[in-house]
Amino acid sequence: MKQSRVKEIWKKGGVAIGTLVKSTDPVHTEVLSQSGLDFLWYDLEHADKSVETFANLARASRVGDVDILARPGRWEYMRMGRLLEAGALGILYPRCESADEAREVVRWSKFYPAGERGFDGGSPDNNYGQYQAGDYTNRANEDTWVTTQIESPKALVNVSEIAAVEGVDCVFFGPGDYSALIGRPGDVKGDETLKAARIIAEQTIAEGKVFGTLAFDMDHAKHMKDLGAQLIVHGADIVFYKKAYEELVEAYRDWA
Repeated sequence: MKQSRVKEIWKKGGVAIGTLVKSTDPVHTEVLSQSGLDFLWYDLEHADKSVETFANLARASRVGDVDILARPGRWEYMRMGRLLEAGALGILYPRCESADEAREVVRWSKFYPAGERGFDGGSPDNNYGQYQAGDYTNRANEDTWVTTQIESPKALVNVSEIAAVEGVDCVFFGPGDYSALIGRPGDVKGDETLKAARIIAEQTIAEGKVFGTLAFDMDHAKHMKDLGAQLIVHGADIVFYKKAYEELVEAYRDWA
């Protein structure tokens, strides 16, 4: 069973850095898993990935030393179990609006006595049945990290209650949806969005939990770190690839 790199970083008071992986090619996952990043995020809420595709990507990540963070769609509690069985150590649950909803996320992400996650000891996260049932469930509960995502003004008023839920490890601010829901789509670094990030950070940390969010450049990342972020998703593979090749093409244009 894999020990969580991210949770070890948090125990030491550090910041875990990851990126969004949109590519469905396992080669990209293999490369990124050896890059020094702490985790790789796979989004199954918006993207075209199936659980089967995700399982192959998670398998490819084992060549390196990274945690896998997976985001299901909202209310997809049974799917969360399959993502964990396939190798995810972190669950990023979107659009969490209340403490009751957060409790359901924990219920389906953790084995008894912390929750009621379904048992399949022959899955990849248990090295295909290598460990005894009790050892497997205890270690899974210890190393799985549950992240609830705040993405709406409605959820903003419930941050303290959501963060206080036992079993929630991290509260994550989603500036994309938040900016859209306040009528300012894409204004991820605007004053109102940054104010929401500060409120979420303060209330989450006050409950003794980890604050996480996205970063869009190094100045923005530094601001989030100053707010107390210990989980930062910086950019996406496709964005970095595109930018690198655009810069290459531009360099050749200078020859003309």
